[in-house]
Amino acid sequence: MTDAALHANEPHDESIAARLNWLRAGVLGANDGIVSVAATVVGVAGVTNDVTPILVAGAAAVVGGAVSMALGEYVSVSSQSDSQRALIEKERRELAEDPEGELAELAAIYQAKGLSEATAQTVARELTDHDVLGAHLEAELKIDEHEVVSAWHAAMASAIAFTVGAILPFLTIILTPAEVRIPLTFVAVVIALAITGTISARIGGSSKRKATLRLVIGGALAMAFTYAVGLLLGTTGIA
Repeated sequence: MTDAALHANEPHDESIAARLNWLRAGVLGANDGIVSVAATVVGVAGVTNDVTPILVAGAAAVVGGAVSMALGEYVSVSSQSDSQRALIEKERRELAEDPEGELAELAAIYQAKGLSEATAQTVARELTDHDVLGAHLEAELKIDEHEVVSAWHAAMASAIAFTVGAILPFLTIILTPAEVRIPLTFVAVVIALAITGTISARIGGSSKRKATLRLVIGGALAMAFTYAVGLLLGTTGIA
């Protein structure tokens, strides 16, 4: 078995790193859905026990949040992909206009990494013969011509992740009896955040306990604050 085969699934593989980034973004989107929608419905529940305004506010928070997440991700990733394509075209143009100069630049990059001049020249020439554009994109810009990010894919993934996260607190507060509505929503949100915190920590290779505590404490505080505001508005007669 070759070294490449032995290490094919390790994190330094570019395709795996890209998938991990997508997964991490999905977890963050789900966290946003859990916390923002839970905070909204709990805040409204602090004002009234009537399920109708809670349902309306929760539905608006789910739809508005998902659209906002998708739009933000689309704009961000569109800018990134436009920059990537511009860099690819620039490199393609430079290779067409000055192939020898680009070959020397590629050899210099590998020489700067510790190869001898002769070895760097050999590596640069062999990579150029195999895939000249790919070799320069990888060495100079860390870009893969075939892995330019899709803004539409990113937007859809972000919206779906947000919605999946938002569904749990939304359904919990809508479907449970009024007398246990708030505590059960708190419990459901804490469990959901603990799960996403554990997944996030595993993806990033960090402490599961710290990641989970950060999310759980942050989510609990968000719900406590919004519930207190709703309760205050309800008891003072403002709302």
